[in-house]
Amino acid sequence: MDYKELRIIFMGTPEFAVASLEKLYKAGCNIVAVITAPDKPAGRGMNIQETAVKKFATEHGLNILQPDKLKNPSFIDELKSLHADLQVVVAFRMLPEIVWNMPPMGTLNLHGSLLPQYRGAAPINWAIINGEKFTGVTTFKLKHEIDTGDILLAEKINIEEEDTAGTLHDKMKETGASLLLKTIQQIATQDLKEVPQEKFIETENNLQHAPKIYTETCKVDWNKSVAEVNNLIRGLSPYPAAFTELNSKKLKVYSATAEYAIPNTTPGNFETDKKNFLKYACKDGYLNITELQLEGKKRMNVRDFLSGYRFDK
Repeated sequence: MDYKELRIIFMGTPEFAVASLEKLYKAGCNIVAVITAPDKPAGRGMNIQETAVKKFATEHGLNILQPDKLKNPSFIDELKSLHADLQVVVAFRMLPEIVWNMPPMGTLNLHGSLLPQYRGAAPINWAIINGEKFTGVTTFKLKHEIDTGDILLAEKINIEEEDTAGTLHDKMKETGASLLLKTIQQIATQDLKEVPQEKFIETENNLQHAPKIYTETCKVDWNKSVAEVNNLIRGLSPYPAAFTELNSKKLKVYSATAEYAIPNTTPGNFETDKKNFLKYACKDGYLNITELQLEGKKRMNVRDFLSGYRFDK
């Protein structure tokens, strides 16, 4: 079968998913519906915001569904009426079995890691936080337990020393979009062999996990090494951002450079010339902060910040 004959439902919400939707659309896939999160108020003015996926779907005249509850009988009936051959999920919420098990070819998911490593909500962040040198993207079939379905295709992505969660996200969304299209094409021609994830697991102790990022995850522990703290900063930049304190105020740190020298002060204390540098001591050196945001202020580079900041005497 030609992949363009497949009736496909696409499910996704954020900008990461748009690259995949655009790739499938431009390749001529028959996207019979796009399912995304409902519009919701956001920002200071609490204006109604559409998801990135909805904006793309609207611009290209695609059929859009925005169910509040995925088990709602009317939504299930509407899904059935679309007679989809395959469902594709990219950065969406968990699906009930009645939804993911509906199409005859199943439901395909794109995940931002080389499964079975980094199952969970934040694989991009945790790969960098843990100091990995590479990660990747994986397509797999959904089943009951999250991120555990049979693997279809995977592609490796190198993590460079200067990569942040933001830059890795951008590389991954493009690589993932191409892998997704390739997967659909091979599903259509039945050239794809599904491989259980268990084949890649020696022991559970070898698995790295990618749980949701919480506020406590983002707080810098300056008693750790320069490399560990720098990986945390990179892995949380630009969002939600690692943070510390400066004179009792929350200070978000977006980027820093390592300085390996025996610290002259206790880890967590800072040194500055009040003009060019602001550096915090770690257990084996310093991190020179290069981009930051003080509570109540805008994001800026360190020199601009120091030119307008008054330190406690």
